[in-house]
Amino acid sequence: MTPVDTEGRNRAGLTLADYKGSKSTLCPGCGHDAITGSIIQAAFEAGLEPHRVAKLSGIGCSSKTPTYFLGSSHGFNAGHGRMPSIATGVYSANKDLKLIGVSGDGDFAPAGLGQFCHLVRRNVPVVYIIENNGVYGLTKGQFSATADEGSKLKTGVVNDLHPMDLCALAVELGCGFVARGFAGDPKQMVNMLKAAIAHNGLCVFDVISPCVTFNNHEGSTKGYQYSKEHQELLHQIGFVPSFEQIEVEVGPGEVKDVEMHDGSHVLLRRLEED
Repeated sequence: MTPVDTEGRNRAGLTLADYKGSKSTLCPGCGHDAITGSIIQAAFEAGLEPHRVAKLSGIGCSSKTPTYFLGSSHGFNAGHGRMPSIATGVYSANKDLKLIGVSGDGDFAPAGLGQFCHLVRRNVPVVYIIENNGVYGLTKGQFSATADEGSKLKTGVVNDLHPMDLCALAVELGCGFVARGFAGDPKQMVNMLKAAIAHNGLCVFDVISPCVTFNNHEGSTKGYQYSKEHQELLHQIGFVPSFEQIEVEVGPGEVKDVEMHDGSHVLLRRLEED
């Protein structure tokens, strides 16, 4: 956690409540709402100033998400798959804004893939979050382009098409920051989002975000149970933000405790003269 004062205010002098938005109208338990909570926490810990943030989205359940965080930030809801063009325009007009874009697997892959390619080519500095549930949740749960081959709909229909791997695509196109997370792991999500916010360039963050209405049943490969059973923790992910430079003097043979910007500590020991 980033250090806060006795009143719960961060480096920007704001409380966690200042980073919230309107009440969600998504289905109870939707993975998208879990992502919203992680964005709120990450923005608070990173000390973002909401009036210096622009929130962007396209069409779909995922594109409602920006309504639910940073209520006093700028926002623009674009056409289906057209968020990359709007993001490019916003950045061209005001390079001082931090851009947070939220898309879905339907908004991203079938509708906006061509625009996304040019977003990567231009390296527009957007935190591009893909809320990936493998279905079109807004139009009654049809398979999307990221649905795994062999996965089933609630109706029993089996997907026989090969899925698109959005992270592999972003890497192949040359994106410098590519990550994949799970909506049900907020500790990991918050640290990766803080790293994305600090990155100077495009960040593509593909998040498995279960659709509790259409794609959270037995046979689904994007539901909570399947995701938790197949989640393999390779290592703990942490991130120490960089604010002002920290300078210390350590004499020969001395050990000094240095507090980092996130409240963690590093022990520096300088070797003796001999």
